[in-house]
Amino acid sequence: MSIFGTATAPLFGLTKYGGRRTVTLIPGDGIGPELTACVRELFSWIKVPIDFEVIDFHGADADAEDRINDAVTSIRRNGIGLKGILSTPHGRATRTSLNIKLRTELDLFANVIVCKTPKGLKTRHKNVDIVIIRQNTEAEYTGLEHEIFPGVIESLKVISRQESMRIAKFAFDFAAQNGRSKVTAVHKANIMKQGDGLFLQCCQEVSSLYPSIVFESMIVDNTSMQLVSRPQQFDVLVTPNLYGNIVGNIGAGLVGGAGIVPGYNISNDFAVFEPGARQLQESLTGKGVANPICMLSTSAMMLRHVGMDTYAEPIQRAVQNVLDQGQIRTPDMGGTHTTEDMSRAVIDEVDRLLVHATSA
Repeated sequence: MSIFGTATAPLFGLTKYGGRRTVTLIPGDGIGPELTACVRELFSWIKVPIDFEVIDFHGADADAEDRINDAVTSIRRNGIGLKGILSTPHGRATRTSLNIKLRTELDLFANVIVCKTPKGLKTRHKNVDIVIIRQNTEAEYTGLEHEIFPGVIESLKVISRQESMRIAKFAFDFAAQNGRSKVTAVHKANIMKQGDGLFLQCCQEVSSLYPSIVFESMIVDNTSMQLVSRPQQFDVLVTPNLYGNIVGNIGAGLVGGAGIVPGYNISNDFAVFEPGARQLQESLTGKGVANPICMLSTSAMMLRHVGMDTYAEPIQRAVQNVLDQGQIRTPDMGGTHTTEDMSRAVIDEVDRLLVHATSA
């Protein structure tokens, strides 16, 4: 069994020249440049017909907002992107998150995070296999805040029927296309009766179109408790924006941490692939010990998305085999190996698989 999900967005706007494709690459901040370098080394080694258009900048750069506009233009041209996480300043009187701007400008309405326990990695829970589908463009992340009186801030949470129906439909389509049997809508409609109530109502309406898929709903605080106590009960979770961020990081922790989990963001026209937990991991930056599995796995999902299964399959199998064998472990997995050690182990395993396939 693979730890990977399936990217199901349509393949629009992809640049093709002589059988090659151009992908926008945003290395980002924190460990992003180190992880994307591992992908580039792997792709070069096995001659994946991908050309990267690199948009390299940092969230703290003075021209960062101009550079994110360059990145948006590039992804609109190429149809697809691979990125690390861009830093966002904390606190009042700071600018909007560039990650959010990218998602909203490209209408990347769905964020998909694949959380599956690798066989060879010791975790508290076994047999976890959860896909978290998060609405990616509205609710608390619209950034609609203002001071209505000195010392009193009002933040607006915007939930729309259009976006709630769209993310619910995406979640059920994903479940149907990937052999999943249950969808759980995560909400707080007992308190936020209008906003979360609308989200839950939309999920209920869409569920009636999929009689073969079990539908349930669960309050977000109970979901969090159930995830850490009995995660095997879940299959596909569909959530509003903020809950998906929290639940997604819990899911990552269940299966080995931020270094394991792949993810992607999609719209009707574009797809941007990035690590599922969206962690900068600044404490690891430049130390050469970050786990590249999350980015390597994400890159394999990207290759499947653009129809390059011939390259995606050995990468996915190699990642799975290296994890199952348990001989190479970065510090986050309880070992002492480096980023380069893990990356090289995956490359060597891809080589072994390709040689075996050629001789078979």
